[in-house]
Amino acid sequence: MLRWSRIVLVIGILMLAAGPLFAASGGEPKGWVATDTYRVMNFTVLAVALFFLLRKPVANGLNARIAAIREQLRELETQKKAAEGELAKYNERLAKLDEEAQGIVEEYIRQGEDAKARILQEAEASADKLEEQARRNIENEFTRAKTELHEEVLEKALAKAEAIIKQKITADDQERLVDEYLEKVVA
Repeated sequence: MLRWSRIVLVIGILMLAAGPLFAASGGEPKGWVATDTYRVMNFTVLAVALFFLLRKPVANGLNARIAAIREQLRELETQKKAAEGELAKYNERLAKLDEEAQGIVEEYIRQGEDAKARILQEAEASADKLEEQARRNIENEFTRAKTELHEEVLEKALAKAEAIIKQKITADDQERLVDEYLEKVVA
């Protein structure tokens, strides 16, 4: 229906434009003639007929276009509200991301402090073990040195005693010692 109304509209416009063209083609203006009256009446009838014929289709077409525009506006308004809702969600998520990032940083700091305390505790325990081991090593070395010193003193004392005995022992003393030893062995 819209197509026919367009065709009729184009024909009406051509007829309106054709009137002055026909009048201009005659040469000089002659005044008002009977054909001019018929032409005006013909144009008026055609214009009124076109108005009545095209009024409903043009109005329906315009109303349909208005309804389509309104529907499109409603859809756009709905999309706008949905987009605003999405924007609010994203803004909320961004705010939560800042809080979450702060929480993650705090958690890493806490973990770092815990690791630091654990490492210090392990280092202290290790230092205590090393200190205890060093103390044992020192005591062992001291004991060994003391034993070596005792042995050396004992050896020197024995050597000195032997030297003194060799100097002061006489043949009579040797015989008496041998006799005492034999009596002990036999008894």
